[in-house]
Amino acid sequence: MAAAKDRLSLDVPWVTLFKILAAIALVWVWRELMWVVMLGLVAVIIAVALDPAVRLLERRGWSRSLLSWVLVALIVGSLLGFLVVTWSSLAGQAQDLGARMSDVERAFEQRAPKVVVDAIRRSPAPDASVLGPYVLSIGRSALAAIGAFLLAWVLVVYLLIEAEPTYRWTRGLVPERFRTRFDRTAREAAEAARGYVIGNTVTSVCAAVYTYAWLVGLHVPAALLLALLAFVADFIPVVGFFLACPPAIAMAATVSPATAMAIVPIYIGYHAIENYVIAPRIYGDRLRLTNLAVLLAFAMGAELAGVVGALVALPVAAVYPTVERLWLRDTFGEDVIEEHQAIAADEQPPRRRAS
Repeated sequence: MAAAKDRLSLDVPWVTLFKILAAIALVWVWRELMWVVMLGLVAVIIAVALDPAVRLLERRGWSRSLLSWVLVALIVGSLLGFLVVTWSSLAGQAQDLGARMSDVERAFEQRAPKVVVDAIRRSPAPDASVLGPYVLSIGRSALAAIGAFLLAWVLVVYLLIEAEPTYRWTRGLVPERFRTRFDRTAREAAEAARGYVIGNTVTSVCAAVYTYAWLVGLHVPAALLLALLAFVADFIPVVGFFLACPPAIAMAATVSPATAMAIVPIYIGYHAIENYVIAPRIYGDRLRLTNLAVLLAFAMGAELAGVVGALVALPVAAVYPTVERLWLRDTFGEDVIEEHQAIAADEQPPRRRAS
């Protein structure tokens, strides 16, 4: 008897197949253009923060285009001017820091277990440097960052110039019945963006001044470079402190072991001052996020788009309460919305009504 063979056929409509391919293509395009999207988001956040200054001067009869170019030129020129003035000093200090980090690397190779050193190395060559691959990676990242920096500020200029038509064009894509909520969301998102930019700039400047004063007082070499590193690292939430502290400890060790040990409480002290004294007064209610929310937003942003994603994750996360209150009220229910608002305001949540 011949064995019966059952055949299973699966018919997939061409429309369904096309949708699947289109979805795959969109995911691929999104992955390839992620950095462009993140760069545009950074430019939008900066432009929103600068827009009030442009509007103020525009009301006094100035040309918006001229104001936008002048304002951005002043900001970029100030940054570049600082680097030009301090370049020779920073270059020398960078050489000292590099030599010191090389000494630390050699000491680590001599004292650390061989299995640990081999695990850290990226190259199998016996004379490969532990820090060498990281230095090359940082160099490539620095070149990419310079290009992204210039492109971002050009985008900021044109966003400032064309703020109104851009917003109206975007608003026109929203259905009529949702436009009032869209306007409220945009206003509160703009407040969060301004709070984020202003707050981060102020806290980073405070970090640089605080660090420079302590390092000069302790006669630590490369004080200016380490203060600049603290300024940049302070923009990175959560892990910024850990990035800025080890080089300072390494340079302080050239003075004395006690000075190196003193660096840790000095940096931790500023971390506490920023979190509990400076930040609440600068940010106010515009960017109120719990530590857990900051950690989660930072981790997800970093996973999706690296350092830039980590930076923009916080203002995006700060907009969520607005989205929840205006757009998700029907989904979550009135009680949940009221309770979340009370928790955000550090109040007792309202009692639920008996059903």
